[in-house]
Amino acid sequence: MNSRTPSSRTSRSGSRSRDASPSREAKKEATRRAIVTAALTLLEERSFAALSLREVTREAGIAPAAFYRHFESMEALGLVLIDESFRALRDLLRSARAGKLDPTRVIESSVDMLVEGVDQRREQWRFIGRERNSGVTVLRYAIRTEIRLITSELAIDLARFPGLNTWSAEDLNILASLIVNAMISIAEAIEDANDAAALAEIKRIAVKQLRMIVVGVAGWRSAG
Repeated sequence: MNSRTPSSRTSRSGSRSRDASPSREAKKEATRRAIVTAALTLLEERSFAALSLREVTREAGIAPAAFYRHFESMEALGLVLIDESFRALRDLLRSARAGKLDPTRVIESSVDMLVEGVDQRREQWRFIGRERNSGVTVLRYAIRTEIRLITSELAIDLARFPGLNTWSAEDLNILASLIVNAMISIAEAIEDANDAAALAEIKRIAVKQLRMIVVGVAGWRSAG
């Protein structure tokens, strides 16, 4: 009985050790996240076109060859950054549609939600703002595609609102485009705000901008 006890303890200890160590998939995901985070950090001061693979891997603390276990190219990394950045805007719009806004101050709470979302992901908004009008062609195209997809999704949801359910598909898409592009422009302005006074002014203008859109909606007669 005693002769079996040490091996039994060793087995249990070994089992605990294996359970405590990160799995291969967890390590892979951690390295992938390190690459993404490193890229976003470096992109705070430069465009994606000026970013090199060696700089990213150095910032991430990995060998350059390890990069290709996670991304087939720098452009592939850029597309992942775009997807993750636009996920923030999708989540924001879905939260609004799920009724998470204050019904007594819908526009104001929409702007508050946008400010909070930008504050949580400043580096991603900075990246999108810089790359959507310049930079690598494939990334610029991907950003425009994301904006079109979000706009289409919002247009479908707008059609469910009383008063908008008789609007033509074209008019709904135009309205959705106005809202999405306004939100992106506001987010970019928020990201650039360097003090509380500047942020307060951006919020004031943003509320006025969204109110103008609402007024326009009330007065518009869609061809249906």
